[in-house]
Amino acid sequence: MRKFIMLLFVFVGASLLAACSLGSSQPDPCNDGGSALFHDDFGGEQECGWAVYNQGGAVAAIEEGAFRISSSQPGQIWWSNPGRNFDDVVIIAQARQLGGPDDNAYGVICRYQNEENFYLFLISGDGFYAIGKYQSGTEQVTYLTQDGRFQPSDVINQGMATNQIRASCIGSELTLAVNGLPLVTVTDPTFVTGDVGMGVSTLQPGTAVVEFDDFLAIAP
Repeated sequence: MRKFIMLLFVFVGASLLAACSLGSSQPDPCNDGGSALFHDDFGGEQECGWAVYNQGGAVAAIEEGAFRISSSQPGQIWWSNPGRNFDDVVIIAQARQLGGPDDNAYGVICRYQNEENFYLFLISGDGFYAIGKYQSGTEQVTYLTQDGRFQPSDVINQGMATNQIRASCIGSELTLAVNGLPLVTVTDPTFVTGDVGMGVSTLQPGTAVVEFDDFLAIAP
């Protein structure tokens, strides 16, 4: 059963991915002052601060109107952040697996404080999901979902397919919904504010490739 392997999910390389924070005096081109706290469809001329890189078998880049992350290092997750700060926030993003093993993990991040402290909302190409927490002092993700592991769901479109991921971080409640249907709510009070982001990993040999589009952060 492959999801036991996920408990060995080690995060590396984040120190290379520092996003560019906006100064307080600068207008934010990715916040229109409306209901959206942050929005990027990756198709315009605005620069929203996402970290891009080609390092250690992983690539993060804006390509063909989407943000694409690939990783060929099993058990390592690579991510990018736009350099914002929110407390209560709902994140909605379209994620499409383009290649690599279905034994993977990809999704969004909230309350990212630094490379050792944040929450993750993950799904996989073989139909599993989890909410995880990475915290300083640990080398592995702590999964907050049932039994401390990934759970299966037929709501997730498997393989080379698109899924809408919705992550709600409201107070101490963390909720994951996929394709418009809620999957799980957990409670954890550790982090109350931070950045948002996207991440990708593979757990088998091969290169996992996932692209994200229409990344939206809104107030609850």
